[in-house]
Amino acid sequence: GINAEYGGGMGDDLDSMLSSLGDQMGGVDADDPASRGKCFKCKQSVTTGEVLQAMGRHWHPSCWACENCGTPIGTGDFYEQEGMPHCAKCYKASFCPRCGHCDQPILDRCVSALGKKWHPEHFICSQCLSGFADGQFFERDGRPFCKNCFASVHAPRCAKCDGAIDGPCVNAIGNQYHPDCFVCDFCGCAFAGGTFFESGGKPFCSAHYHQQTGATCGACGKAITGKSVTANDKKYHPECHTCAFCLNSLTGGSFVSRNGKSYCAPVSYTHLTLPTIA
Repeated sequence: GINAEYGGGMGDDLDSMLSSLGDQMGGVDADDPASRGKCFKCKQSVTTGEVLQAMGRHWHPSCWACENCGTPIGTGDFYEQEGMPHCAKCYKASFCPRCGHCDQPILDRCVSALGKKWHPEHFICSQCLSGFADGQFFERDGRPFCKNCFASVHAPRCAKCDGAIDGPCVNAIGNQYHPDCFVCDFCGCAFAGGTFFESGGKPFCSAHYHQQTGATCGACGKAITGKSVTANDKKYHPECHTCAFCLNSLTGGSFVSRNGKSYCAPVSYTHLTLPTIA
């Protein structure tokens, strides 16, 4: 039976008593006065033998078993999942997150990173196995790396200095560069306005690109990007090809060459004895 003791008649005590009675009555089968409760697993009344109380419910001892494998739990450890008991083995295999490093179940605290769970002691550099003292790590193929290992193993290499690039980089000519290393291969100057020219797989400024390819003016030394005049085995801007004596333009006119210099026709007639070249 259910025993109740009435105290001093105080309202709070009576409410507490009635609540306790309600909890005790919850497991009683109203259709079977001899029942000591209804088993949550098989839904049958418990009338004889032992009865277990766990998770706020009544169970036949034979029904108090792992929901997954059916192994009796008895007084051993169990884990609750979706309102049903599970033995430790099944709970670890079916419900525990697994560590991204050792692939073993995680039963306590964990680190969430890179879309995985990790034992705190196993969230370490995949290369040197050191922890991340400053909390900073780099990812490659879903695995964490410290800065040094990531740079030495996975970071792209600068085409100029061959050093690891672990920050901003310049992609050009099929290579990657530190921003400070992407300069003219001849003079080391940065590219004003970002314009550069490629020759032999290397970047050059305008002047030294044309110098490398022979497209510089024989008079002013600057790059020739448009029309040119060929004379004395050199190329000239049309406006730079002038008489070496009187400095008049030779564009469109006849001239003679002597000792690597050009002279206009009047000068050649009065000062030179070489034939005129039309």
